[in-house]
Amino acid sequence: MQKNKQHVLKNLDTISEYMTHAEHLVEEDAYCMDILKQTFAARQAIDALEQHLLEGHLQHCVPEGMKQGRSKEVIDELLQLYSMVGNRQAGQ
Repeated sequence: MQKNKQHVLKNLDTISEYMTHAEHLVEEDAYCMDILKQTFAARQAIDALEQHLLEGHLQHCVPEGMKQGRSKEVIDELLQLYSMVGNRQAGQ
């Protein structure tokens, strides 16, 4: 995670900017499509960030945890993650 920290922070800042802009648009009674464009952009940025974090976790954290002998903990975390992703997709 450490080497990707700046990338993650930049993405979080972008997401925050989208939401702040959406909030201002709501306060100004802006056209709904303009607000939706901001929220859709934020959602896409969140999806991209989650994909990036997941890939990093699977490529680095999981193998490292296995090497450290924490296989049960790592597997439990993966099952929890799998459940969260499944629940999110079921709600869409």
